[in-house]
Amino acid sequence: MEMRRKIKLLVSLLLIALLFSAVAFPSYAWMRENVRTARIRHNSRMSPIIFIPGSSATQDRFDDLISELNSAQKNHSQLKITVQEDGTMKTTGKIQQSDSQPFIVVGFENNKDGYDNIKKQAVWFNKAMDYLVNKYHFNHFSGIGHSNGGLIYTLYLEKYFDSDSLTINSLMTIATPFNFSEKNINKRTQMLADLIDDKAALPKNLTMYSIAGTEDYSDDGTVPFQSVEAGKYIYQNQVKHYTEITVTGVDSSHSDLPQNQQIVQLIEQYILKDPNNNRNPRNNPSS
Repeated sequence: MEMRRKIKLLVSLLLIALLFSAVAFPSYAWMRENVRTARIRHNSRMSPIIFIPGSSATQDRFDDLISELNSAQKNHSQLKITVQEDGTMKTTGKIQQSDSQPFIVVGFENNKDGYDNIKKQAVWFNKAMDYLVNKYHFNHFSGIGHSNGGLIYTLYLEKYFDSDSLTINSLMTIATPFNFSEKNINKRTQMLADLIDDKAALPKNLTMYSIAGTEDYSDDGTVPFQSVEAGKYIYQNQVKHYTEITVTGVDSSHSDLPQNQQIVQLIEQYILKDPNNNRNPRNNPSS
């Protein structure tokens, strides 16, 4: 009888040990993998430039701009992503392992205009960012958004950006209609009102450049100058530096701005700089 009790006790202890091992070993492996990933991300020297096109534009929108940038700089490798409506992603291109500043373009299967769609696109962009960070393990980046791409970036930064694990060095928005087609700042669209309400969530160390194009100092043929300027009510005094820049002359219409030579130079000077150098490039009344 005593022997049976001892055998039952030993069996129980063995089962407990096996159960503990079944729980402990996967937990240990998971923790070790998380520590390894965190170490890789912490030590990463990659700082990609991530582009978002405007409404109705595809992941090919920045081809001419990227060709211009690569003709003047070293050849940056390029990855293009199209986020599908179900959240899955189609990718083309490849990031070279040795490239510390690759170009990544994120477009959307549903690239339609309108505030409701822009909110969806911000959610899809967040999914793309999660995918990119998990795959390439970078911990900082810079952004460029043309037209509504700048609105997607703003919504992303206010609602989804995790400043504890990721740093955005600089953001450049080009002809972004922060108040849609409204010219009167006293008539704020619902979108602008929402962006202003949530502005406190913007990352404090961000350097932000808002570029306006104008053919006649009124608009760029599509977006009113006053709508671009409304961005100051969102970013000014919320981020580290906020600078407004106006581009005129040749290729200053809305659709031509991404290839505008002045903007190419601005990107080279302020975005393709040392990613660890976040100083404001100049003293500007809007800064």
